Amino acid sequence: MVKFNFSCTNIDNLKSAYDFVVIGSGAAGMTAAIQAQELGLDVVIFEKLNNLGGNSMRASTGMNAVETMTQLKYQIIDSQESFYEETLKGGKGSNNKELLSYFVRHTESAIEWLSHHNIELNEIVSTGGMSKKRAHRPTGATAIGSYLVNGLQQQLVEKHIPVFNQTKVLSLVKNDGHISGVEIEHPQAGKKIINAEAVLIASGGFAQNRTLMSVYAPDLLRLGTTNHPGATGDGIKLATTAGGALVDMNKVQVHPTAQQETDHVYLIGEGLRGAGAILINHSGKRFTNEMATRDQVTKAIDDLHQDGAILIFDQGIREVFKAADFYVAMRLAVSGNTICELAEKIGVNPNNLEETVSSWNIYQETVEDIAFGRQTGMDRGIEKSPYYAIHIKPAVHYTMGGIKINSLTEVLNEIGETVPGLFAAGEVTGGLHGDNRIGGNSISETIVFGRQAGKQAAKHVLSLS
Repeated sequence: MVKFNFSCTNIDNLKSAYDFVVIGSGAAGMTAAIQAQELGLDVVIFEKLNNLGGNSMRASTGMNAVETMTQLKYQIIDSQESFYEETLKGGKGSNNKELLSYFVRHTESAIEWLSHHNIELNEIVSTGGMSKKRAHRPTGATAIGSYLVNGLQQQLVEKHIPVFNQTKVLSLVKNDGHISGVEIEHPQAGKKIINAEAVLIASGGFAQNRTLMSVYAPDLLRLGTTNHPGATGDGIKLATTAGGALVDMNKVQVHPTAQQETDHVYLIGEGLRGAGAILINHSGKRFTNEMATRDQVTKAIDDLHQDGAILIFDQGIREVFKAADFYVAMRLAVSGNTICELAEKIGVNPNNLEETVSSWNIYQETVEDIAFGRQTGMDRGIEKSPYYAIHIKPAVHYTMGGIKINSLTEVLNEIGETVPGLFAAGEVTGGLHGDNRIGGNSISETIVFGRQAGKQAAKHVLSLS
């Protein structure tokens, strides 16, 4: 896919009414808009920031799906049942089972839908907590985020779906208990009421909102976050003001591997470990199963009490996980021509690191990690010069809690009734992931529930005509 420059719609072209208003320009919002337009709706997307794509732009590893043609191409025999059980286990059994069931049953069709829209995910990699390779990604191991956003934006252009940036949704408008539009504010157009028969909140999580974080996860305020600046939970306030309920708000995920020694916090994608990278402590020794769930790996790093840990990989791993090129280009990684040279540069015991890498290569070759029981992400050893190291520490990554929805993406109130005409999808919602999100499930969630929101909005609007 050739990258192109997406241009937002001129505010002079804003109409006073649409069938369906989408709040947020991430993958969930764009998917819903495309699906709804294909079903006959007049759709618009409002984005409060100048830049588009939200946290979806930052995704690097892949999109989990099962029983796909890509899995079969790589001779992976998988099942929805296994995916369900491992995601439920990863969420410590607290996942909303209605949402989870719908989710696992629709990941294959989500991959097919993307392919139908010229977004091909033909390669696959492991993520933590999964027994099979399920994270689908583009050919050439390109980071999925920018590729996916770029592909969806091309569809918006082809389908003439307007996208207005720098447009903040101030409130939802209700008429006789039904959502009937939104109030927006734009720097040039000022405040306006835009009428609509259905509204989707797809505005992302709240990791950048320190007030909400201080209420629901005060112990995490000390950590940095991998989230983009717009992840301030605006949609949560919109939903609750309109009568929507919240769920799981205290469940906030910390990602174990983020580089934080620069002006920004950089997520070091789980796909790097899925491609074969290992974690070492400051003595040069492994200390955990790197492919355990994110909460388990985070705890193992915290228990070191050593100011984080260090990811070790080689040129071979870099070549199959292209996001590593970015890490190197941004000088997030230290390199050495030998393991000994690398150890000296990062200040760990060379003998320990050489022994650690040598042992790991034996475990990888025999596919038996006798030290920590790792079973995935073992396709290649660490033996091709140059060698790389990235110092990482845990950072706030994902807010599992949010707006309460059912599997139709309808927003629910405190007693489980729907708020007519109001839908929500993506990280702004809660319940799907339980206590801990599995890596690769967030992108899947945006497509699976984005499509569902588009379909249900169309059904709702058409029922009113």
